[in-house]
Amino acid sequence: MSPPPATARRHAPDWVILAIACVAQFMVVLDVSVVNVALPSIGRDLHYSATGLQWVVNAYVLTFAGFLLLGGRAADIFGRRRVYLFGMALFVGASLLGGLAQNSAWLTAARAAQGIGGAFLSPATLTIIVTTFSGSRLPKALGAWSAVAGAGGAVGSILGGILTAELNWRWVLFINVPIGAVAMAAALAYLPELRRTGSKPRLDVAGAVTVTAGLATLAYAIVSTDVYPWGSARTLITLAIAAALLGVFLFLQARVASEPLVPLRLFGSRSVSGSNIVMFLVGAAFFSMWYFLSLYMQNVLRFGPLRAGLAFVPMALAIIVGAQTSSRLLARTGVRPLLFVGTLLATAGFLWLSQIQATSGYWSAVFGPGTAIALALGLLFTPLAHAATAGVVQAEAGLASGVLNTSRQVGGSIGLAALATVATARTKTLLTSRPPVSVDAALARGYAHAFSVAAALTAVAFVAAFIVPRLGGRVAAETPAPGLPASPLGTEAA
Repeated sequence: MSPPPATARRHAPDWVILAIACVAQFMVVLDVSVVNVALPSIGRDLHYSATGLQWVVNAYVLTFAGFLLLGGRAADIFGRRRVYLFGMALFVGASLLGGLAQNSAWLTAARAAQGIGGAFLSPATLTIIVTTFSGSRLPKALGAWSAVAGAGGAVGSILGGILTAELNWRWVLFINVPIGAVAMAAALAYLPELRRTGSKPRLDVAGAVTVTAGLATLAYAIVSTDVYPWGSARTLITLAIAAALLGVFLFLQARVASEPLVPLRLFGSRSVSGSNIVMFLVGAAFFSMWYFLSLYMQNVLRFGPLRAGLAFVPMALAIIVGAQTSSRLLARTGVRPLLFVGTLLATAGFLWLSQIQATSGYWSAVFGPGTAIALALGLLFTPLAHAATAGVVQAEAGLASGVLNTSRQVGGSIGLAALATVATARTKTLLTSRPPVSVDAALARGYAHAFSVAAALTAVAFVAAFIVPRLGGRVAAETPAPGLPASPLGTEAA
């Protein structure tokens, strides 16, 4: 990085630079969760199908995951300020277009564009922090960035409920416009540019495009089985296209790209490969909880959007408690015990949720298992981040953390596509059964069936945790959350 010209920008206090970074990261995280509470309203207004509704979430998550590592490279090559402004402009513009959407295809496309904007914006915020702060100030700044990112998920459900109940669902997207405009103005006024000097590595655009297209095609094939069975020619052709695109991506990473998005050599480490497998499965299961609980509480329990948003608060707090607990225990227990406890607790919670019925209540059937699952999610993040960076050299630790975050997003998107299809199929079967059941009962049992499959996924994650070697946790306090830069931690057992 080259130092910025002294006169390029007005001198700004550290807190202003930190705020510029944190506000953007808050927006990126917020937009994953803020739409959950609004899903029933969106589905009714834009006439989404039962399986198609998951694209409101998945269009964002898939493009975010596919372009995340590319965004991190771009911030380093083209400059943190330039990429921040590009990402924010795309994010805000897509939010505005999404809020104006008149049909499902329009909103889905806008959400995909939002995800690309977020994929460039989020790494730029981290680059701003690590290039602005040093010494004792850096851990404090990273702590604030991590706290804001964590708060985004919690605030999203509440804010989504308030905006949907008091205004309408469009404001969960419109709210980004004024906040983003202020953030861009602040960046233009106060954020100096920094970029890499000398030789510049090439961006692996082809890799980002092929992996995103391949994953989106795979998700589409899974969702389409609601109409076209697994053995149909259309589904088989779609799956073949997805496999071809993902095959091209792997070929590019292994043989063509000079600076691949995902250096496949990383997965030669048991620590890296094992932690990514567990994270993929965990993401596949946990994304489903927020999605289906939002639908269950509003479509079956008849909660309003605000009440549904508030119902998620205990779960958001449980994630924070779990993360704090695991960060303190890791030094004494090491990685594996926390992975075992977290995946087993999650499995028990999902099995408990699989018992929900149309006559169940929030306190008897949602609060307990939902809080247990959220606690398990918090317990898993720190040891997985620790394991993902334990088997790589320091220069690639940040990349390994980014790959772990990508695994979580990809697992979530593919898992949500599969579980949405499973839930809809069970609901349709019950509605056409003889004698038929009520709509509420059919919906509840469909969601419950999805939760039982999620329990199976976390049980497989428990088994996969044995791949992760026995890693000590004596430097666990330095372990960042997934996506943060990291130091190589621990040693890999044979």
